[in-house]
Amino acid sequence: MPDAPPAAPGPVLGGARRILVYGVTGSGKSTLARQLSDLTGIGWTDVDHECWRPGWVQVPAPEQRRFFEDVCARPAWLLDTAYGTWRDVPLARADLVVALDYPRWVSLARLVRRTTGRVVLRRRACHGNLESLGRTVGQDSILRWHVRSFDRKRARIREMAADPLGPPVVRLSSPRETARWLARQRERLG
Repeated sequence: MPDAPPAAPGPVLGGARRILVYGVTGSGKSTLARQLSDLTGIGWTDVDHECWRPGWVQVPAPEQRRFFEDVCARPAWLLDTAYGTWRDVPLARADLVVALDYPRWVSLARLVRRTTGRVVLRRRACHGNLESLGRTVGQDSILRWHVRSFDRKRARIREMAADPLGPPVVRLSSPRETARWLARQRERLG
């Protein structure tokens, strides 16, 4: 999904206008980013859509970096993750990081459910890409990526939260906590 134009200025989530949603693979980052975009009017950028092309061809890292430097130079933006090769870009400008720090079983169960639906029901991912059984169990498997990256991403969330020089971090440890936090934001902005 292409990103929407920046929203008009105004108070949002304690004044935050540049928001990074971050978490482990399968935690629900895109869903939360979409909900926050609907709530705040800030245009949401679907990172996977910008970083992958048809046929699961990844956009070269320098091109990704240039694109997200442009996005993050705007007065208002909302990203649903940040890849390691350019994560420093949004972190340097973010007003707020909303971190989904869920237990492994939660994010892995969500990821398995999503991936199974895509394989069995032929649900398309970004740019119409399809996941296959071979891709699901192969070397480039999203499930394998989850296992390999889980501990590293959770440690990064804790590092971001502990960094006094970084943006404030709202660390949410369960889907229920996330739902309650989002409901509070709706009450404040509604």
